[in-house]
Amino acid sequence: MRFGLIAAFAVLALATPASGRDVYVNNTIGDDRYDGLESRPLTRGIGPVHSIGRALRTAGPGDRVVIANTGVPYYESITLQAGKHSGIPGFPFELVGNGATLDGSAPLNSFVWQPYQGDVMRFRPARLTFQQLFLDHAPAARAPLGENPRLVPDLQPLEWCLCGNWVYFRVEAGRLPHQYDLRYARYTVGVTLYEVHDVIIRDLITQGFVLDGINAHDGVRRTRLLGITSRGNGRSGISIGGASQVDLEACLVGANGQAQVRTEGQCRVRIVNCDLIDDAAPALEKKGGRVEVVQEAVAEPAAF
Repeated sequence: MRFGLIAAFAVLALATPASGRDVYVNNTIGDDRYDGLESRPLTRGIGPVHSIGRALRTAGPGDRVVIANTGVPYYESITLQAGKHSGIPGFPFELVGNGATLDGSAPLNSFVWQPYQGDVMRFRPARLTFQQLFLDHAPAARAPLGENPRLVPDLQPLEWCLCGNWVYFRVEAGRLPHQYDLRYARYTVGVTLYEVHDVIIRDLITQGFVLDGINAHDGVRRTRLLGITSRGNGRSGISIGGASQVDLEACLVGANGQAQVRTEGQCRVRIVNCDLIDDAAPALEKKGGRVEVVQEAVAEPAAF
């Protein structure tokens, strides 16, 4: 009898990651003082948290963070880290976006702008290497630099460029920058993954970050990015480096500054049925690693 009880407890212990909790996030009705264990507020202290960062501090191995798509972006930068945000084979740690947007941008105050020439205005961002400008919450049209990267190109109305550590933007005749809904990239990376394993991130939009929408920095294993949309980031939509092993499936990546997807180090990347739009920058920038691109027949195209 005693042996049977011990065996039963052992089975329960092994099964714990499979029965991980759901931690709920909602940036309209949530509160970071709640426990995150219910999708809607019930009684005092019980209900969804307000920020994804708070949910990740609450979550543990094998849990699932469920983000409500409220139509309001989540303006934050998050990290999945070793020892806390991993799963086991067959029972991953999950970040479920439900189509919500993780946004790294911030509004531009009118006082930051300086006159340059004619209808061209400029401001100097704090982060200089990469940058993005957004007009009405979408990436603004970016004019390419010419042979002389220090020379501001001939901008058309509502075009912008990054030149000599300044952002230049041409307004329409008779208008000023404060009359537009303009935003710039403020946070560095949307989702950083570091030495985690058995992770799934699905149905999440990442946009407006100085560097990357998602960055698998190093030591990331058995991780899948499913149905991710990553756009309008200063360097790339998705960056995978170090010794990471990541699968990209049915992702839409475009309008990023330097590359849509970039790889470096000794990483291994599998890209399956993804749409990498290379009109603004190359689809793939490979600085190392092994990349496999696969286009498989599917019953219906992925919807974004």
